Amino acid sequence: MSALFSDYQASGPAFDEMIAGDGSVRTAYSSALRQLGKLEADEVRSRADYLKSTYLDQGVTFDIGGEERPFPLDIVPRILLADEWAVVEAGVAQRVKALEAFLADVYSDGKVFDDGVIPRRVVASSPHFHRVMHGIVPPNGVRVHVSGIDLIRDNEGTFRVLEDNVRVPSGVSYVMTNRRAMFSALPEVTSRHRIRPVEQYPLQLLAALRAAAPNGISDPNVVVLTPGVYNSAYFEHALLARMMGVELVEGRDLVCQAGRVRVRTTQGLRPVHVIYRRLDDEFLDPATFRADSMLGCAGLINAVRAGNVTLANFVGNGVADDKLVYTYVPDLIRYYLNEEPVIPGVDTWRMEDPDSREEVLDRLDELVLKPVDGSGGKGIVIGPVASQRKLDKLRSAVLANPRGWIAQPVVQLSTVPTMIDGSMRPRHVDLRPFAVNNGSSIYVLPGGLTRVALPEGELIVNSSQGGGSKDTWVLARDGVRAQRKRSRPKSAPIGVPRVDIGEEGVQQQQEQQQQQGRGTEASC
Repeated sequence: MSALFSDYQASGPAFDEMIAGDGSVRTAYSSALRQLGKLEADEVRSRADYLKSTYLDQGVTFDIGGEERPFPLDIVPRILLADEWAVVEAGVAQRVKALEAFLADVYSDGKVFDDGVIPRRVVASSPHFHRVMHGIVPPNGVRVHVSGIDLIRDNEGTFRVLEDNVRVPSGVSYVMTNRRAMFSALPEVTSRHRIRPVEQYPLQLLAALRAAAPNGISDPNVVVLTPGVYNSAYFEHALLARMMGVELVEGRDLVCQAGRVRVRTTQGLRPVHVIYRRLDDEFLDPATFRADSMLGCAGLINAVRAGNVTLANFVGNGVADDKLVYTYVPDLIRYYLNEEPVIPGVDTWRMEDPDSREEVLDRLDELVLKPVDGSGGKGIVIGPVASQRKLDKLRSAVLANPRGWIAQPVVQLSTVPTMIDGSMRPRHVDLRPFAVNNGSSIYVLPGGLTRVALPEGELIVNSSQGGGSKDTWVLARDGVRAQRKRSRPKSAPIGVPRVDIGEEGVQQQQEQQQQQGRGTEASC
């Protein structure tokens, strides 16, 4: 082992993805560690600094407390074997299928309620259940065009689902930019591995969006709808639009007339058939939802109802993101697919249940409590590290609104070596695989976004809470090769300022145009 890793020690009981319990190096990391060992420690540190400076120069930054910082990309990749990824791929696709069936049922016949799989009140009380969408069926039946299913690995190394993101999941742009940066920073290591590519994602997304076009439209006009430059994920919106070769528009660029949507251009109005929207439901249509929204376009929902335009993702998906609904997803998989879940969830107590609530309130200092409508790590209380004052406040909040909370045991997320102050230290990570549904098949991007909690012992990985990321390598079956067989991609400018893969929730009660545009996306 190189000098850089000589004092690296996995911090049990968490599962370390590089070092096994007996101290040996796991198969996935053996070749990478050998290649890194051929480099001087100072050289690796220098390249890590290069990654930081490159991202800063190219505008890949994020906002914490009003301060722009470089998006932290760690020099050590996260590496998954082909067999490990096969489980993730199958599990994510299965979950998306079940959630698609659930959403279609919720907004139509509601058989899942009649059969007693999930109480109707759980869905009806969700703030993201929109009755106005009842009875509306998307052209090709797809509601979850893009999803991001957050996974963790428990103490045994088993992947578990932490939460679902089927509203407006973000972060995929960093999967692609991280890969490009790593090929530039560590060519000696990347060239010795057969890493499954991620560059085809924009084409997969575009194909899915085109497949969702209204009936009778053979050559649809697709646009990406952004809240504007003040949104923390504007970098991603612009990057995806550019890579798909479609227009990036704001709500003020759209015109809804007679149930049809058009976009203003220098040649006049052009019809729009598919909108990949990157703002939350409440801001899409001031005539249907928030009347004060300046981000959407009045009449959009009427155009959707008329079947003349498709919104991706579909409106009303947020009910499947509800963390209380999350506790029923294993039952939903059995009900709709007649299958057992490929990837288990985390054991969860529903605070609605009196017995569960009593047990949890007696063990607040041992458990993790989460608001069911929270995102970006906000509102989470980790009992073992919380003050008594915070626990007392939490107790009152749970008693006042039991439906608004769930509880889970403290799961020690798996760790991966991360460069901290020039040395390698274990840091906790999660994984967000992205899936694209075109109506015929579900494509799971090989790798996804690995987020890493940079402070020691921290379990919340969101960038809005000070987290960073890693390039995620999924190795092909013959994952290590003897010699390089293709040239390294050239580095290219990849961004504009104001990037954040973390909290992208609605910024309530802000100034109209500029302040509303700061962030309306769902969790990241």
